[in-house]
Order: sequence, then structure tokens, then C-alpha cells
Amino acid sequence: MLVLSRKKNESIMIGDQIEVKIIAIEGELVRIGIEAPRSVQVHRKEVFDAIREENQLASRQKVDWSAFKQFLPSDKKPIE
Repeated sequence: MLVLSRKKNESIMIGDQIEVKIIAIEGELVRIGIEAPRSVQVHRKEVFDAIREENQLASRQKVDWSAFKQFLPSDKKPIE
């Protein structure tokens, strides 16, 4: 892990497109700003972990194809 010291209004660059800037320091709270292309997802760690967990749970669930049978022609059967 790279550890850097920054003061208010100073920033670091990640690659050539992502800038992380120290906006304010208020006691133990540090406010940061992140400038990144829209194609780069930026999340707080706890949100990222929750998204990953939900995705893992969703990928393990078995799909109930019976709800989709009504959309298939009567001579076709769903893939199971």
C-alpha cells in the first residue's frame, strides 16, 4: 500500500485521468473529491462491498423459468 501525506487543496493522480483532492479536514473527518471519467465506477468501500455481496448472492440463485413459460410458443420448452 502506498501511503501519502496531503494537505487541504492538494491532490494525487491515479493514472492520467483520476484525481483525488483533499477538500477539507475537520477533526478526524477528511472530505475528498474525486474526478474520474464517467466510465470509472467510484464507491465508498462499504457500498462497494455491499454491491459485490448482492451480485454474488444473485449469481447463486436458481431461476424459476415457470414465470416465463407464458411467453414461449406452446411447442417450445424453457431451458432448465
